[in-house]
Amino acid sequence: MRILISNDDGIEAPGIALAAQAASRLSDDVWVVAPDGKRTAAGPSLTVARPLTMRRLAERRYSCSGTPADCIVTSMGWLFKDGQKPDLVVAGVNDGRNVGEDLAYSGTLGVAREATFWGIPAIGFSRVKEANVREGDAAWLAHFIERLWQTRSEWAIEGHWLSVNLPADLPAPVTQPVIGRDKIARKAEVVRENGDETELIVPRGREHASRKGDENSLIAEGFATMNRLNWFGETQLPGAFMEGLRAATK
Repeated sequence: MRILISNDDGIEAPGIALAAQAASRLSDDVWVVAPDGKRTAAGPSLTVARPLTMRRLAERRYSCSGTPADCIVTSMGWLFKDGQKPDLVVAGVNDGRNVGEDLAYSGTLGVAREATFWGIPAIGFSRVKEANVREGDAAWLAHFIERLWQTRSEWAIEGHWLSVNLPADLPAPVTQPVIGRDKIARKAEVVRENGDETELIVPRGREHASRKGDENSLIAEGFATMNRLNWFGETQLPGAFMEGLRAATK
């Protein structure tokens, strides 16, 4: 099994090392292609018509000057262009949970989403910042990934991927939460003003808003939460509304 690992925290992040360590317990064909620095909240953005620099750091290990999603595009369009494409893409383990509106902002989940465009099953892993990292975490994560791989026919349908949030302590029971609301980037602070020019910064952090059954509440109870997401997110408009619109636009 060929496993491709990427993230949005950068090639040297501890979380991607944990993911690679877990994957190496399942396969001897593990590739790591990740941004050369932190790309938090890069979402699914791509670098198009501008040069990207890929740097080989070791066998099957590359850094990319672009976004997290660029790492998948360059892997598929260059590294694996004439060879076997990955069987599974693992994104993360992100330094911090991805909940609520993060599903749109997250570069970690941008990796997983991009993988589905290439028809590859994908899992995005995130973990709370206050994690109690232990020696057995990699073994538990490897067992979890192996179980998901063995049951991929039940979740890896076209255009879908998994988002997993890990709590502070592993091992942990797994549950499916309601997607809550906990938006980052709620304010902009003035750093400098100079005439018509204003320099702003959007600070880190979130409210940690929570309601019973959502990701935050269940993570706080010690659960690992898992949702299946899709990229198209279509919601059909009511037939009566469309009929009225057609009549009004004749």
